Amino acid sequence: MTATKKGSRCAWAESDALLREYHDTEWGVPKHDSRELWELLMLEGFQAGLSWITVLRKRDAFRKAFKGFDPAKVARFKEADIARLLQNPGIIRSRAKIQATINAARIYLKMQKSGQDFAFFLWGIVGGEPILNEGPVPAQTPLAVEMSKQLKKLGFKFVGPVIVYAFMQAAGMVNDHSPACFRR
Repeated sequence: MTATKKGSRCAWAESDALLREYHDTEWGVPKHDSRELWELLMLEGFQAGLSWITVLRKRDAFRKAFKGFDPAKVARFKEADIARLLQNPGIIRSRAKIQATINAARIYLKMQKSGQDFAFFLWGIVGGEPILNEGPVPAQTPLAVEMSKQLKKLGFKFVGPVIVYAFMQAAGMVNDHSPACFRR
């Protein structure tokens, strides 16, 4: 998909072909699959302190390194797996972020075992429907703060309000496409 005569795309996506493709096909599209949402949240956590394009360029390597972001497989990772991941130049090699992802897989499975669907949990915080942002794009919102608090209460790491708001945008929980964007 490319920008049409109806409008242009969001300015942040214009500088790089990979960003354009991501914007045009994924960013802001409502995602309701629990595993897909978990993967996206983990990748957003790896972005902390970096740019999204860095994570996007490494996404395939992340998927391979983290066994397709299958929480059941990631939850079984041990110290040897952490050591292996820390040697993988294809991913962001942060021990804290790797350990947070393994821990998050265990939390995800615990939620699942107790009958709590991850997607339902997340979408419930935003009222079940995408929110159309009419104003300037904020770094965080009260809903992002609330989602961050609830995720932290469960034990998730690297889920501060700014990371969570970026996740909400990417997952389509918030529509922050610019007013002139053909995806709005």
